[in-house]
Amino acid sequence: MTSRWGALLAVVSFVLALSVAPATAAEAPATVCTVSDRRINELSGLVSDGQRWYAINDGGSKVQVFVLGRDCAVQRVISNPLDPYDVEDLARASDGTLWLSDTGDNDKKRETVALVALTPQGKATLYRLTYPDGQHDVEALLLDPKGTPYLVTKTPFGDSGIYRPAGALKSPGPTPLEKVGSLDFRTTDTPGGPVAGFGSVLVTGGAVSADGKVVALRTYTDAYLYPAPDGDVAAALKRSPVRVPLPNEKQGEALAFEPDGTLLSGGEGVGEPIRAVRGATALVSAADGGAPAAAGGQASTGTGDQKGMGALPALVLAVCLAAGGLFVVGKLRRRFGRK
Repeated sequence: MTSRWGALLAVVSFVLALSVAPATAAEAPATVCTVSDRRINELSGLVSDGQRWYAINDGGSKVQVFVLGRDCAVQRVISNPLDPYDVEDLARASDGTLWLSDTGDNDKKRETVALVALTPQGKATLYRLTYPDGQHDVEALLLDPKGTPYLVTKTPFGDSGIYRPAGALKSPGPTPLEKVGSLDFRTTDTPGGPVAGFGSVLVTGGAVSADGKVVALRTYTDAYLYPAPDGDVAAALKRSPVRVPLPNEKQGEALAFEPDGTLLSGGEGVGEPIRAVRGATALVSAADGGAPAAAGGQASTGTGDQKGMGALPALVLAVCLAAGGLFVVGKLRRRFGRK
Protein backbone atom coordinates (compact mmCIF):
# COMPACT_ATOMS: atom_id res chain seq x y z
CA MET A 1 0.00 0.00 0.00
CA THR A 2 2.76 2.44 0.94
CA SER A 3 4.61 2.00 -2.34
CA ARG A 4 1.42 2.36 -4.43
CA TRP A 5 0.28 5.56 -2.74
CA GLY A 6 3.79 6.92 -2.82
CA ALA A 7 3.79 6.43 -6.58
CA LEU A 8 0.36 8.07 -6.83
CA LEU A 9 1.55 11.10 -4.88
CA ALA A 10 4.56 11.33 -7.16
CA VAL A 11 2.27 11.40 -10.21
CA VAL A 12 0.05 14.08 -8.64
CA SER A 13 3.07 16.20 -7.78
CA PHE A 14 4.37 15.88 -11.35
CA VAL A 15 1.04 16.92 -12.89
CA LEU A 16 0.73 19.86 -10.49
CA ALA A 17 4.20 20.98 -11.42
CA LEU A 18 3.18 21.03 -15.08
CA SER A 19 -0.09 22.89 -14.49
CA VAL A 20 0.99 25.57 -12.02
CA ALA A 21 1.82 28.93 -13.56
CA PRO A 22 5.25 30.34 -12.67
CA ALA A 23 5.49 33.33 -10.35
CA THR A 24 6.64 36.79 -11.42
CA ALA A 25 8.93 39.41 -9.95
CA ALA A 26 6.01 41.79 -9.37
CA GLU A 27 6.02 43.99 -6.29
CA ALA A 28 3.92 42.60 -3.44
CA PRO A 29 0.54 44.34 -3.02
CA ALA A 30 0.59 47.05 -0.35
CA THR A 31 -2.49 48.03 1.66
CA VAL A 32 -3.70 51.55 0.86
CA CYS A 33 -6.75 51.66 3.13
CA THR A 34 -9.49 49.47 4.58
CA VAL A 35 -13.13 49.43 3.50
CA SER A 36 -15.03 49.82 6.77
CA ASP A 37 -18.36 51.23 5.50
CA ARG A 38 -20.92 48.48 6.03
CA ARG A 39 -22.78 49.53 2.89
CA ILE A 40 -19.88 48.10 0.87
CA ASN A 41 -19.97 44.56 2.18
CA GLU A 42 -19.52 42.78 -1.16
CA LEU A 43 -17.02 44.86 -3.14
CA SER A 44 -17.07 43.41 -6.63
CA GLY A 45 -16.00 46.18 -9.02
CA LEU A 46 -13.65 49.16 -8.77
CA VAL A 47 -12.44 51.96 -11.08
CA SER A 48 -10.35 55.12 -10.61
CA ASP A 49 -10.44 58.56 -12.22
CA GLY A 50 -7.11 59.53 -10.70
CA GLN A 51 -8.67 61.43 -7.78
CA ARG A 52 -11.52 59.22 -6.58
CA TRP A 53 -12.44 55.57 -6.67
CA TYR A 54 -15.83 54.21 -7.74
CA ALA A 55 -17.02 50.94 -6.22
CA ILE A 56 -19.96 48.58 -6.54
CA ASN A 57 -21.35 45.73 -4.51
CA ASP A 58 -22.07 42.30 -5.89
CA GLY A 59 -25.79 42.01 -6.70
CA GLY A 60 -28.10 44.63 -5.21
CA SER A 61 -31.71 45.74 -5.67
CA LYS A 62 -30.91 49.06 -7.36
CA VAL A 63 -28.11 50.61 -9.38
CA GLN A 64 -25.66 52.03 -6.87
CA VAL A 65 -22.07 53.26 -7.20
CA PHE A 66 -20.10 54.41 -4.15
CA VAL A 67 -17.61 57.26 -4.65
CA LEU A 68 -14.62 56.76 -2.35
CA GLY A 69 -11.74 58.91 -1.23
CA ARG A 70 -8.20 57.56 -0.98
CA ASP A 71 -8.95 56.67 2.62
CA CYS A 72 -11.71 54.26 1.51
CA ALA A 73 -14.38 56.52 3.04
CA VAL A 74 -17.60 57.01 1.08
CA GLN A 75 -17.92 60.61 -0.17
CA ARG A 76 -21.23 60.20 -2.00
CA VAL A 77 -23.41 57.62 -3.73
CA ILE A 78 -24.57 57.70 -7.37
CA SER A 79 -27.82 55.76 -7.63
CA ASN A 80 -30.77 54.97 -9.84
CA PRO A 81 -33.94 52.98 -8.99
CA LEU A 82 -33.33 50.57 -11.89
CA ASP A 83 -33.35 47.06 -10.35
CA PRO A 84 -30.53 44.87 -11.74
CA TYR A 85 -30.37 41.07 -11.51
CA ASP A 86 -26.75 40.50 -10.43
CA VAL A 87 -24.17 43.27 -10.94
CA GLU A 88 -20.61 41.92 -10.92
CA ASP A 89 -18.11 44.41 -12.39
CA LEU A 90 -17.57 48.08 -13.19
CA ALA A 91 -15.78 50.04 -15.94
CA ARG A 92 -15.44 53.76 -16.67
CA ALA A 93 -15.49 55.35 -20.13
CA SER A 94 -13.38 58.34 -21.11
CA ASP A 95 -16.44 60.63 -20.83
CA GLY A 96 -16.99 59.61 -17.20
CA THR A 97 -19.88 57.22 -17.86
CA LEU A 98 -19.84 54.28 -15.46
CA TRP A 99 -20.67 50.89 -16.97
CA LEU A 100 -22.10 48.25 -14.66
CA SER A 101 -21.92 44.65 -15.76
CA ASP A 102 -25.22 43.02 -14.76
CA THR A 103 -23.99 39.64 -15.96
CA GLY A 104 -23.93 37.32 -12.95
CA ASP A 105 -25.68 34.02 -13.59
CA ASN A 106 -24.55 31.33 -11.16
CA ASP A 107 -27.46 29.04 -12.03
CA LYS A 108 -27.18 29.54 -15.83
CA LYS A 109 -30.85 30.45 -16.19
CA ARG A 110 -30.93 34.02 -17.53
CA GLU A 111 -32.35 34.52 -21.03
CA THR A 112 -30.55 37.87 -21.24
CA VAL A 113 -27.79 39.65 -19.34
CA ALA A 114 -27.27 43.40 -19.33
CA LEU A 115 -24.99 46.39 -19.20
CA VAL A 116 -26.09 49.57 -17.45
CA ALA A 117 -24.60 52.92 -18.45
CA LEU A 118 -24.74 55.32 -15.48
CA THR A 119 -23.90 59.01 -15.75
CA PRO A 120 -22.31 60.88 -12.82
CA GLN A 121 -25.71 62.55 -12.38
CA GLY A 122 -27.48 59.21 -11.91
CA LYS A 123 -29.16 58.72 -15.30
CA ALA A 124 -29.19 55.01 -16.22
CA THR A 125 -29.55 53.35 -19.63
CA LEU A 126 -30.16 49.60 -19.89
CA TYR A 127 -28.69 47.46 -22.68
CA ARG A 128 -29.79 43.82 -22.72
CA LEU A 129 -27.50 41.20 -24.31
CA THR A 130 -27.82 37.59 -25.50
CA TYR A 131 -25.12 34.95 -25.92
CA PRO A 132 -24.84 32.91 -29.13
CA ASP A 133 -24.21 29.62 -27.28
CA GLY A 134 -26.27 29.41 -24.09
CA GLN A 135 -26.00 30.88 -20.63
CA HIS A 136 -22.76 31.95 -18.94
CA ASP A 137 -21.73 33.36 -15.59
CA VAL A 138 -19.64 36.52 -16.08
CA GLU A 139 -17.89 38.63 -13.45
CA ALA A 140 -15.35 40.47 -15.64
CA LEU A 141 -16.03 43.50 -17.85
CA LEU A 142 -13.41 45.12 -20.10
CA LEU A 143 -14.06 48.43 -21.88
CA ASP A 144 -11.71 49.30 -24.74
CA PRO A 145 -10.68 52.90 -25.61
CA LYS A 146 -13.46 53.10 -28.21
CA GLY A 147 -16.08 52.11 -25.66
CA THR A 148 -16.60 48.52 -26.85
CA PRO A 149 -17.42 46.21 -23.93
CA TYR A 150 -15.97 42.71 -23.58
CA LEU A 151 -17.30 40.04 -21.22
CA VAL A 152 -15.10 37.19 -19.92
CA THR A 153 -16.80 34.14 -18.45
CA LYS A 154 -16.13 32.54 -15.08
CA THR A 155 -15.79 28.74 -15.27
CA PRO A 156 -14.51 26.17 -12.74
CA PHE A 157 -12.06 24.70 -15.26
CA GLY A 158 -10.37 27.96 -16.34
CA ASP A 159 -11.59 27.74 -19.94
CA SER A 160 -13.07 31.23 -20.09
CA GLY A 161 -14.86 32.60 -23.17
CA ILE A 162 -14.52 36.17 -24.47
CA TYR A 163 -17.62 37.92 -25.86
CA ARG A 164 -18.45 41.34 -27.29
CA PRO A 165 -21.52 42.87 -28.95
CA ALA A 166 -21.95 41.79 -32.56
CA GLY A 167 -23.15 45.30 -33.44
CA ALA A 168 -24.00 48.65 -31.93
CA LEU A 169 -25.65 48.47 -28.51
CA LYS A 170 -29.40 49.05 -28.51
CA SER A 171 -31.54 50.06 -25.56
CA PRO A 172 -33.20 48.10 -24.18
CA GLY A 173 -32.23 45.54 -26.85
CA PRO A 174 -31.34 42.76 -26.73
CA THR A 175 -28.12 43.08 -28.72
CA PRO A 176 -26.54 39.74 -29.70
CA LEU A 177 -23.04 38.94 -28.48
CA GLU A 178 -20.37 37.14 -30.48
CA LYS A 179 -17.58 34.95 -29.17
CA VAL A 180 -14.18 36.34 -30.15
CA GLY A 181 -11.80 34.11 -28.23
CA SER A 182 -11.14 31.87 -25.26
CA LEU A 183 -8.64 31.63 -22.41
CA ASP A 184 -7.13 28.71 -20.55
CA PHE A 185 -6.04 29.67 -17.05
CA ARG A 186 -3.63 27.45 -15.13
CA THR A 187 -3.66 26.77 -11.41
CA THR A 188 -1.19 28.72 -9.27
CA ASP A 189 0.24 28.37 -5.79
CA THR A 190 -0.93 31.83 -4.69
CA PRO A 191 -2.84 31.48 -1.39
CA GLY A 192 -6.30 32.95 -0.90
CA GLY A 193 -9.81 32.80 -2.29
CA PRO A 194 -12.92 31.02 -1.07
CA VAL A 195 -12.50 27.89 -3.23
CA ALA A 196 -9.31 25.96 -2.63
CA GLY A 197 -7.57 24.98 -5.87
CA PHE A 198 -10.29 26.19 -8.21
CA GLY A 199 -9.99 29.81 -7.06
CA SER A 200 -6.89 30.46 -9.10
CA VAL A 201 -8.71 29.79 -12.40
CA LEU A 202 -12.04 31.52 -11.71
CA VAL A 203 -12.14 34.92 -13.46
CA THR A 204 -13.68 37.47 -11.08
CA GLY A 205 -12.85 40.89 -12.52
CA GLY A 206 -11.18 42.93 -15.22
CA ALA A 207 -9.73 46.35 -16.02
CA VAL A 208 -8.12 48.32 -18.85
CA SER A 209 -5.38 50.89 -18.21
CA ALA A 210 -6.12 54.59 -18.74
CA ASP A 211 -4.14 54.68 -22.00
CA GLY A 212 -5.75 51.43 -23.20
CA LYS A 213 -2.38 49.70 -23.62
CA VAL A 214 -2.71 47.10 -20.85
CA VAL A 215 -5.65 44.75 -20.32
CA ALA A 216 -6.00 42.95 -17.00
CA LEU A 217 -8.06 40.03 -15.75
CA ARG A 218 -8.06 38.64 -12.26
CA THR A 219 -8.93 35.42 -10.49
CA TYR A 220 -9.44 35.07 -6.75
CA THR A 221 -5.66 34.83 -6.34
CA ASP A 222 -3.84 36.47 -9.25
CA ALA A 223 -4.00 39.24 -11.86
CA TYR A 224 -2.93 38.74 -15.49
CA LEU A 225 -1.69 41.74 -17.47
CA TYR A 226 -1.81 41.58 -21.28
CA PRO A 227 -0.07 44.01 -23.66
CA ALA A 228 -2.45 45.99 -25.89
CA PRO A 229 -0.20 48.44 -27.79
CA ASP A 230 -3.01 49.31 -30.21
CA GLY A 231 -5.85 49.22 -27.67
CA ASP A 232 -7.33 46.06 -29.19
CA VAL A 233 -8.68 43.97 -26.31
CA ALA A 234 -9.39 40.84 -28.37
CA ALA A 235 -5.85 40.88 -29.80
CA ALA A 236 -4.33 41.57 -26.37
CA LEU A 237 -5.96 38.47 -24.89
CA LYS A 238 -4.16 36.35 -27.49
CA ARG A 239 -0.77 37.40 -26.12
CA SER A 240 1.29 36.08 -23.22
CA PRO A 241 0.35 37.82 -19.97
CA VAL A 242 2.40 38.85 -16.96
CA ARG A 243 1.06 37.27 -13.78
CA VAL A 244 0.85 39.44 -10.66
CA PRO A 245 0.07 37.43 -7.49
CA LEU A 246 -2.61 38.94 -5.21
CA PRO A 247 -2.21 36.65 -2.20
CA ASN A 248 -4.44 36.21 0.82
CA GLU A 249 -7.58 37.99 -0.36
CA LYS A 250 -10.58 36.18 1.11
CA GLN A 251 -12.74 36.78 -1.94
CA GLY A 252 -10.87 39.03 -4.35
CA GLU A 253 -13.14 40.30 -7.11
CA ALA A 254 -12.30 43.97 -7.74
CA LEU A 255 -9.52 45.15 -10.06
CA ALA A 256 -8.65 48.64 -11.34
CA PHE A 257 -5.85 50.74 -12.77
CA GLU A 258 -4.79 54.16 -11.56
CA PRO A 259 -3.83 56.56 -14.38
CA ASP A 260 -0.15 56.22 -13.35
CA GLY A 261 -0.20 52.45 -13.96
CA THR A 262 -0.75 51.32 -10.37
CA LEU A 263 -2.91 48.21 -10.10
CA LEU A 264 -5.60 48.21 -7.41
CA SER A 265 -7.32 45.15 -5.98
CA GLY A 266 -9.97 44.45 -3.39
CA GLY A 267 -12.59 41.94 -2.36
CA GLU A 268 -15.79 41.20 -0.52
CA GLY A 269 -16.24 41.72 3.20
CA VAL A 270 -16.34 44.71 5.56
CA GLY A 271 -12.87 45.42 6.90
CA GLU A 272 -11.08 44.11 3.83
CA PRO A 273 -8.29 46.27 2.32
CA ILE A 274 -7.82 47.90 -1.05
CA ARG A 275 -4.25 47.10 -2.07
CA ALA A 276 -1.92 48.56 -4.69
CA VAL A 277 0.85 47.17 -6.89
CA ARG A 278 2.92 50.16 -7.95
CA GLY A 279 4.19 50.36 -11.53
CA ALA A 280 2.19 47.33 -12.63
CA THR A 281 1.76 48.46 -16.25
CA ALA A 282 5.54 48.85 -16.54
CA LEU A 283 5.80 45.06 -16.15
CA VAL A 284 4.18 44.71 -19.57
CA SER A 285 6.32 45.57 -22.58
CA ALA A 286 4.10 47.01 -25.32
CA ALA A 287 7.06 46.80 -27.70
CA ASP A 288 6.96 43.01 -27.42
CA GLY A 289 3.17 42.86 -27.58
CA GLY A 290 2.98 41.00 -30.86
CA ALA A 291 4.08 37.66 -29.44
CA PRO A 292 1.32 35.04 -29.15
CA ALA A 293 0.73 33.24 -25.89
CA ALA A 294 3.43 30.65 -25.29
CA ALA A 295 2.54 27.03 -24.66
CA GLY A 296 2.61 26.22 -20.99
CA GLY A 297 2.30 29.87 -19.96
CA GLN A 298 0.07 31.35 -17.31
CA ALA A 299 -2.85 31.73 -19.68
CA SER A 300 -3.30 30.89 -23.31
CA THR A 301 -5.79 32.19 -25.82
CA GLY A 302 -7.24 30.58 -28.91
CA THR A 303 -10.00 31.25 -31.35
CA GLY A 304 -13.56 30.60 -30.31
CA ASP A 305 -13.78 27.31 -32.20
CA GLN A 306 -10.69 25.70 -30.72
CA LYS A 307 -11.33 22.81 -28.38
CA GLY A 308 -9.21 21.54 -25.56
CA MET A 309 -9.09 20.45 -21.96
CA GLY A 310 -8.42 23.00 -19.24
CA ALA A 311 -5.70 22.54 -16.66
CA LEU A 312 -7.94 21.34 -13.83
CA PRO A 313 -9.88 18.75 -15.88
CA ALA A 314 -6.56 17.44 -17.17
CA LEU A 315 -5.24 17.24 -13.62
CA VAL A 316 -8.32 15.39 -12.38
CA LEU A 317 -8.16 12.98 -15.32
CA ALA A 318 -4.47 12.33 -14.77
CA VAL A 319 -4.97 11.63 -11.07
CA CYS A 320 -7.91 9.32 -11.78
CA LEU A 321 -5.96 7.42 -14.42
CA ALA A 322 -2.98 7.14 -12.09
CA ALA A 323 -5.15 5.90 -9.23
CA GLY A 324 -6.94 3.46 -11.51
CA GLY A 325 -3.70 2.16 -12.92
CA LEU A 326 -2.20 1.62 -9.49
CA PHE A 327 -5.38 -0.14 -8.34
CA VAL A 328 -5.27 -2.54 -11.31
CA VAL A 329 -1.56 -3.24 -10.83
CA GLY A 330 -2.16 -3.96 -7.15
CA LYS A 331 -5.02 -6.34 -7.94
CA LEU A 332 -2.91 -8.22 -10.49
CA ARG A 333 -0.01 -8.50 -8.10
CA ARG A 334 -2.24 -9.93 -5.37
CA ARG A 335 -3.94 -12.29 -7.79
CA PHE A 336 -0.82 -13.77 -9.34
CA GLY A 337 1.13 -13.60 -6.09
CA ARG A 338 -1.24 -16.20 -4.60
CA LYS A 339 -0.59 -18.69 -7.38
